[in-house]
Amino acid sequence: MDLQLDLLVSAIAHTVYGTLRRALPPADLERDRGAVSLEQVLWFVAAGVAVAVIATILWGKIRTEAEKPINAPTAP
Repeated sequence: MDLQLDLLVSAIAHTVYGTLRRALPPADLERDRGAVSLEQVLWFVAAGVAVAVIATILWGKIRTEAEKPINAPTAP
């Protein structure tokens, strides 16, 4: 199965970001002028979740392949 990882990571990050934005109360009209904005934190969390999901998928595929039995070589 040929995964397009860039598209998958982007889709997961956007989904998590949108979910987190809806879960939090709406922000005031004035943007936060602090060192780190809420939007930056949400994007960081969304990217982290996306990386974790991709790592889990890849780890599962690697583990499945590693658990397959190896056929012993035979002499010609």
